[in-house]
This record gives sequence, C-alpha cells and structure tokens, in this order.
Amino acid sequence: MKVELTSLLEKYEERILGQHLNLKLLLSSVLAGGHVLLEGVPGTGKTQMVRTLASLLGGKFNRIQFTPDLLPSDITGSSIYNMKEGAFETLKGPIFTNILLADEINRTPAKTQAALLEAMEEKQVTIHGETFPLEDVFFVVATQNPIEFEGTYPLPEAQQDRFLFKLHIDFPSLEEETAVLKQVMENKFTHTDVEPVLDMETFLSIREEIQKVTLSESILNYLMQIVRKTRESDSIRFGASTRAGISIGKAAQAWAYLSNRNYVTPDDIKMVTKPALRHRIQLSPHMELEGTTVEQIIEELVGSIPVPR
Repeated sequence: MKVELTSLLEKYEERILGQHLNLKLLLSSVLAGGHVLLEGVPGTGKTQMVRTLASLLGGKFNRIQFTPDLLPSDITGSSIYNMKEGAFETLKGPIFTNILLADEINRTPAKTQAALLEAMEEKQVTIHGETFPLEDVFFVVATQNPIEFEGTYPLPEAQQDRFLFKLHIDFPSLEEETAVLKQVMENKFTHTDVEPVLDMETFLSIREEIQKVTLSESILNYLMQIVRKTRESDSIRFGASTRAGISIGKAAQAWAYLSNRNYVTPDDIKMVTKPALRHRIQLSPHMELEGTTVEQIIEELVGSIPVPR
C-alpha cells in the first residue's frame, strides 16, 4: 500500500472518531470505483465523514440536499438561452464533481432519483441532447434516514443494486462520543483546515495498482458460491445479482490492497460480503415474520460454504 494511503487513513480516523470499520469500507469503495449508501440517524457525522474524505483525496466536493420538489435538471444541469450571445448555453449541475453527497436521497421522487442513478451507472450526463462525460473519479455517497418515513420515497431494490456498499452508521461508544464532544468544544478542527494527502492523478494510479491485485481461481469460485447460494436459499426471496458478484470481487481487491497484500484471501471476501449484499437481497416473508435480519442470514450463508485452502 502506498504511504499516502496509510497517512490518509490515519488523518481520517483523527477527524472521524468511532467509525474505524466504516471509514475503511468507504475508502475501499471509492478505490474500487463504486458508490455507497449510508444509513444512520441524523447527527451521527455522515456529511462530515464524506466531506473529510473528499478533502483528504484532494477532490472536488458537492452536496445536494434532496427534497420532494427537486427536479432532475437540478442535479444534471440545464440549457438556457443567452440573449447577449444569441445562443443556448449549457449550465452544468452539481453532479459534475469528484465526490457527490446525495443527502437524504429517499426524500425526492423516483424521477429525480433515477437521474442520479443513471449517471452513476453510465458515467455520463445528457443535457438537451448533448452528452457530457463525468469526472474520471466520480464517487456518490447517498444518505438515508432510517427512522423517518413520512414524505419519503424508498429506493427500489433494483436501484439499490447500483450501490457497491450499504453502510450502517451507529452511535460511537461513550469514550469516543466524549472525545468527539471535546474536539468540537475546543474547536480543534475546522472544515477548512483539512490538507489533501493525495491528488486525483495519484489516486488514479493507485486504482490501476488495485486492479492488478490477484483474485485466484479458488477465491473466485468461493465468491461465486456465496452469490449463487443467495439464489438457492429458502430464507431469501430475491438473491444477489451478477453485479453483486462483481462488486464483491472489486471491493475485496481494494480491501486486500489496504491490508498491504497483492492477493485476495477468503477473509477479504468475508469482510466485504455483508456491506455488499445487505441491500441486494430480500428475505422471504416467513423469515421477516420471525424477526430474522438480513445480516444474520448472510452470516449463516457465508458460514455454510467451505473456505478454500
């Protein structure tokens, strides 16, 4: 692993306390070229987590607050007539950035959600018939509030599949929360004093190195057995897609790289499987009635598959 990434993780954890695993998974996702769905109650530092990552990576950052009246053009941009020039002029929207925070994505109607999700998949935007490519590094983090459902538009399962990971942001421990409070009260950090550790050129070179991390035949078979098992289990109504298998493979390569290895192990697959599958599979009705969680089923499923030697 490059020295810059070690330094980045250290500085990231100095800023965002009590979220060690989620920070590493978030970094793994952007390194793997994926996108993340963040779910957590308000006030747990989700926006700060994403803003800090953007600053450390040296990338451009934009935030969109999703509301019921938000239009697709508010995200992608629009074309207006410039009377002075006598021609139409394209105004690019906030989606033209490196890291985009889509705050409370479930507060906006399906048409607007689809505009963002299409851009995530195609890596391009069409404005009045003209197509514009997005940045080489384009990373979307969408947040959802799990405790408030009035006036919300839940993301359809097929659209959730566009996200590499779904991460749950929980409250930190008492000691960590006290440390956060102390940081804020002492004004130890501000939004503007985050120095970049990387630049986009270095970041892209790291991505190329990650693509070379070895995913052996036995590990690939192990990964595919997990994905196939989700489609065969009686506990699961809808199993994982082919895209899910690709996501696990890419995320495992990034996790292995962050762990200073140039090859993927079964433990890397296990580590990324839960965040990569929790939003992609639906439990059977009888399992939901019993109060079983998706996480429990994933753990049982992974545990039932022999680990390659």
